[in-house]
Amino acid sequence: MGITTKLTSAQEAVARIAYRSADFLYVIESTKTALTADSLKAVRNLQENETLNASGYRPIVQNLKAHADPFIYVADASSHPITAERPHLDAVVAASDSLFFATPHLYTLANTPVVVHIALGSTETFDFAAVRDTGFLILFSGNNAADASASIADTIRTAAQAHKLALKLNTGVLHFYTPVSKGAYALEDVALLPTKDEMDWARDAFGESFKIRGSTPIQTTSQRSAKIQSAVAAIKELGISPFDFNGPADASTVLLSFGSSAGLLNSAATDSKLATLSVRVLRPWLFDELIQVLPESVKRLVVLEQVSALPKKWEQLYLDVLVELKSRNSAIELLSAQYALSAETDAVKLIASLLQELKKPIPSASDLRFVYGSVKEESLVPTPPLIEETYHKLLQRVFKARLRVANDSSLASAKSIPAQLVISPQFALGSVLEYEKNREHFCSRIGKLLKGGAITNNETLEALSNWLVSVNNEDSTLDPTLVIEALKKDSAPSVQELLSESHYFVKKSHWIIGSDAWAYDLGNSAVHQALCDEANVNLLVIDTQPYSTRNDVLQRKKDIGLYAMNFGNAYVASVAIYSSYTQVLAALLEADKFKGPSVVLGYLPYFTSEDDAITVMKETKCAVDAGYWPLYRWTPALKDGEYSDFQLDSERVRDELKKFLDRDNYLTQLTLREPRLAKTLTESFGAKVREQQKLDARAALNRLLEGLSGPQLTILYASDGGVSEGVAKRLNGRATARGSKSKVMAMDDFPLSELEKEENVVFLVSTAGQGEFPQNGREFWKELKGNVDLSLSKLNFAVFGFGDYDYWPRKEDKIYYNRPSKQLDARLAELGAHPLISLGLGNDQDPDGWATAYNVWEPELWASLGLDNVDVDINEPAPVTAEDIKRTSNYLRGTIMEGLADTTTGAVSESDSVLVKFHGMYMQDDRDIRDERKKQGLEPAYTFMLRLRMPGGVCSAEQYIALDDISTKWGNKTLKITTRQTFQSHGVLKGNLRSSIRAIVKVMLTTLGASGDVCRNVTAACIPTNTKLHKQIYDVAKEASEGLLPSTSAYHEIWIEDPETVEKRKVAGEAVQDVEPLYGPTYLPRKFKVGIAVPPHNDIDVYINDVGLVAITSEDGDILEGFNVYIGGGLGTTHNNKKTYPRLGDLAGYVPVAKTLDILKAILIVQRDNGDRENRKHARIKYTVDTMTFEKFVAETERNAGFKFEPARPQQPFVDNTDDFGGWAKTDLGTYSRTIFIENGRIEDTAQLQFKTGMRELAEKLLDTGSKAEFRMTANQHMILHNVSESELPWVNAHLAKYKLDNTAFTGLRLSSAACVALPTCGYAMAESERYLPKLITKVEDIINEAGLTKDSITMRMTGCGNGCSRPWVAEIACVGKAPNTYNLLLGGGHSGERLNKLYKASVQEKEILDLLRPIIKRYALERQDNEPFGDFVIRTGYVTATERNGANGAVHEGISADAA
Repeated sequence: MGITTKLTSAQEAVARIAYRSADFLYVIESTKTALTADSLKAVRNLQENETLNASGYRPIVQNLKAHADPFIYVADASSHPITAERPHLDAVVAASDSLFFATPHLYTLANTPVVVHIALGSTETFDFAAVRDTGFLILFSGNNAADASASIADTIRTAAQAHKLALKLNTGVLHFYTPVSKGAYALEDVALLPTKDEMDWARDAFGESFKIRGSTPIQTTSQRSAKIQSAVAAIKELGISPFDFNGPADASTVLLSFGSSAGLLNSAATDSKLATLSVRVLRPWLFDELIQVLPESVKRLVVLEQVSALPKKWEQLYLDVLVELKSRNSAIELLSAQYALSAETDAVKLIASLLQELKKPIPSASDLRFVYGSVKEESLVPTPPLIEETYHKLLQRVFKARLRVANDSSLASAKSIPAQLVISPQFALGSVLEYEKNREHFCSRIGKLLKGGAITNNETLEALSNWLVSVNNEDSTLDPTLVIEALKKDSAPSVQELLSESHYFVKKSHWIIGSDAWAYDLGNSAVHQALCDEANVNLLVIDTQPYSTRNDVLQRKKDIGLYAMNFGNAYVASVAIYSSYTQVLAALLEADKFKGPSVVLGYLPYFTSEDDAITVMKETKCAVDAGYWPLYRWTPALKDGEYSDFQLDSERVRDELKKFLDRDNYLTQLTLREPRLAKTLTESFGAKVREQQKLDARAALNRLLEGLSGPQLTILYASDGGVSEGVAKRLNGRATARGSKSKVMAMDDFPLSELEKEENVVFLVSTAGQGEFPQNGREFWKELKGNVDLSLSKLNFAVFGFGDYDYWPRKEDKIYYNRPSKQLDARLAELGAHPLISLGLGNDQDPDGWATAYNVWEPELWASLGLDNVDVDINEPAPVTAEDIKRTSNYLRGTIMEGLADTTTGAVSESDSVLVKFHGMYMQDDRDIRDERKKQGLEPAYTFMLRLRMPGGVCSAEQYIALDDISTKWGNKTLKITTRQTFQSHGVLKGNLRSSIRAIVKVMLTTLGASGDVCRNVTAACIPTNTKLHKQIYDVAKEASEGLLPSTSAYHEIWIEDPETVEKRKVAGEAVQDVEPLYGPTYLPRKFKVGIAVPPHNDIDVYINDVGLVAITSEDGDILEGFNVYIGGGLGTTHNNKKTYPRLGDLAGYVPVAKTLDILKAILIVQRDNGDRENRKHARIKYTVDTMTFEKFVAETERNAGFKFEPARPQQPFVDNTDDFGGWAKTDLGTYSRTIFIENGRIEDTAQLQFKTGMRELAEKLLDTGSKAEFRMTANQHMILHNVSESELPWVNAHLAKYKLDNTAFTGLRLSSAACVALPTCGYAMAESERYLPKLITKVEDIINEAGLTKDSITMRMTGCGNGCSRPWVAEIACVGKAPNTYNLLLGGGHSGERLNKLYKASVQEKEILDLLRPIIKRYALERQDNEPFGDFVIRTGYVTATERNGANGAVHEGISADAA
């Protein structure tokens, strides 16, 4: 976000002034988002640009919500500052709904220097009586409806004056202003803002007052009088006009108005004898100033006040004026006019009506009133935004008709009770108690009717008797609706009277929903009363504070869960719907079942109501992982002999909760029951631990270096991909060889406080994202950038940066090139450090890449240190490569078993992380919480992703259940269908790997060879209607998969056998001697992929495989005869490295079915022996083919096979590369098959959809009933339910409908989309993919629908990096991640996967993507030819050129428009 140069609204202007005039800024998001959206945007811009306030500090910004009693936070923080010696100056930016609960808090804030800016819509009604006597000064501005620029200028000036008043008088100021938007206005004048001296003086004055009283000061009557006098003097000194007069100087009638509509009334009052007077200062009330402003010609004064929601005959301003006029015996006639405006145009109608009224005879004094319009009270009640409905919707889904939310504001109109009363927790609790009391009375009445013989109808008698017996039976299966239906048949008056209260037949689940504001005042919430009364009610408290915004100011927030647990009579649960959906469900059900009070704390962190699920999920994960928001469920022991039950559902807990558990002896039980938890429950964590680790490491290094005589040198690096780390370690070796006392470490591992003690420091810094520091250097840079006290006058430094000048091709983005190294170099100089040599900048586009500049820079470094003439003979070891690791691994064993036995870390060694890929797993960590864990002195949250080898994507119900069990018990409770027709299970801890793989093998599956430099999972076409052909295709896929499987016994030895048995066998000399007859000890240079397609559907994208097999069948399509073989496909690339490129396979010829495995082995051997083993980026078969030439590669293949390819057979053209969502299709065997849409392949339970539960129950029923149905994964990440018998269709249809698994009512664009996993687990991801694509699709759908293309299939794919896991290079529209929120946009892929797409625009973000696609899609809708796919259209119309030669030799980089950059 760039620096703001123009203002677009009054809200933005006010937010900027508040930010620069305060230490703490509270931005309260309104339920009327239009009034606060610009404020949020402005503050975010100032934060991102690191803007300082007038005192030279960065203000702390806290986002609050209007519906959650926000001023309780402000009052609490103000009365308990971080230090009494220097209290903070506060400001609030909000809309009027934030004041709904504010009145009691404003009284406590009135004598503190806080400024509250309130945006008030031009027709908005607000009851000023609620705030006029709180002790705040009250100002109005922006009432010039005719001139927006003048209105904003007035608002800016008044906002700044409000802060000056607050600082000068040590008092609170309420500033109401009218929002003005839709324009470009000059920025605020810095001279208007409070000065540094004024802010410092105010802090000192407030601090002295605070120390004397120990809390927020409360003034006496005499002090308040003196305060008013001081306020009057200050207002005059600042030149604030208490009133604005508009109209003729000889006006006989003056309209006195204030509030948001004053500007509209001023513009509407055009009568020659009519003037308007706007109140700009409401408190203090300066009536003398009003009299001075009024012309002597005035005969009549009409007080215009907006109608209040409360029924009052006279409004307060009228009474104020009346008192003053009476005390002066004024002859001016006073009238009261009350109004409400529905629209701005109503102002003219109001004035016209008022003038007509004034022409009538003067009424008596008791009737001097005029009322225009009305206002509804409901509009004033702040309500939670849609994002908070997640928990409410879940309650509705779980309890359905039983749910009763006692403080739902919608109950107000039904009961004719004021909404502010209904939503109060105390009233809600009382309504629950009343409801249950009435229900008991209802039950008693039924009992008397039954005993008294008043019921004569047998059916009614039976129904009521059964209901009464089961009314308090928790296990009863009696359906109350059936009782009601039976009673409807009985016309007896007594029965009909019961029906009038039929809601009592249903046992309600009572819930009171509140916010975390309750944590500041438990006595004013329902928590304390419910616990004391032991009421059978459920309290759901939703905490929305993002983890990343927590700070010391809000630490007085009480732990409601701990408070309730200490009572010992309540069920307590702490849940987070974006962390564990199943745990939330369990907690809600347990709370409902518990007989007594239940407190469920629900976490839903968000900054603004516009936040997407990704943001909420990241904040949730950080909070849960750090123990800030532990997940647990606690059921108290209510009877003698019972034991309280504590279930810890996350791995870490707060210290306070830990103490409670320890006191009740739960901690001991937990550590005994779950030994793994002992470490996480008892470890210390935090910044101090991390700092001590750094200091200890540094001290150890210094001791090691004491014997060296050369100059001291510290080498610090920041590296994501390992380049700068490798160079740093090599430089350290060379420095040591030259006699230097050298040490090397990551920047974040070096304590900043030690930097000024260093003599010489070299920084080697890579560039990440949009010119950002790499992960292991960000905290160091953040501290260095913000530290104003550090003196580096004794430090000598040198900086070398690693970057790519063309990575950001647009001129405006060139600032990102080597930005971290440039910033670091400049900052060190600012702090007084001395450069040893000039900044070095490595560029990947130079002839030798970054080494071109580095090879010049390093000798200069040695010269500057006096080490250039030292004779050294350095025998630097060559870096360990993947080839070295494979060669020395003993056929994929490495030290994996030793790594599994190491419980001190969740990781395996770096070399073993390469080897475990061959075993079908990737070591990953959760990147969402990586930074936070590092701050706490913890290693990354390491987990493993398991990938199945599942040829053709065929999976039985039994196998699916096993995989679901693994994901639930040991994974992250989701399953991912990949683009290679298999499953991945994420989040498996190292200690659970062996158990997971054993469970997989038990159902005849494996993970061996699902990754690594071997043949991966063999994909095969799904042909649901032709089971005969599919059986033959599947057999070939299975034969190929098994025939190309590695032969090593390491897999069985490590994962299946008992480790002790393996060790005993080794000791006895019986270790297995492996051999790999096909692969050899170093396996392949890179991965090898095989795919089988059956025309006319290219659902697996056959051409992108290393080897693609296109089926050739008999004329009737039932017999598989052989394959046309395509060689040389592959998609992975590196951004801006034109030596890397995607490629499609070329046709080599035909082979019969019987020779398929032989030809695959022959091709594999050519790649094994000729692939590039020096450069892994150039090691795929596509590069081998282009290096050897296709003809030579084919010839070598034929030599290895011992036979030649036959001439290619004619093949049916492909028509698409998507899945069929046409519903049930009948197979040739009379069974049925249908495709289940699973967006991006993620099978999980969410608040909206329970796909995982639905799929699990479906598999269980198929298994239990002995069904022959099976699952088939598609290469587009969906699932086919195949071979369902006709007799099974009814229950299967009902089940699919129940869980919405039958829903395919989506746009053709969404049905044709796909995304890779990317963040947070993929280590290669540069941008979001799976979590973001659905959101982007929704926005592109708006364009699609507008163009009338709702059902048209356009393939759109997204990937988080250039590796292309979602096959973006053959999509018609593709977004390839380049940096956070930034993608390359590609167009023109073949709709049937027959053509690569091409770069259309580099480095674009969401808005640009939408702006670029909108005109193209609209034009496509209007100008496309019959049946012309989108990819063909963009080529025909010249948006991109077609990729030639199947992309061979980098053809995808040819013919790209200059505008693409």
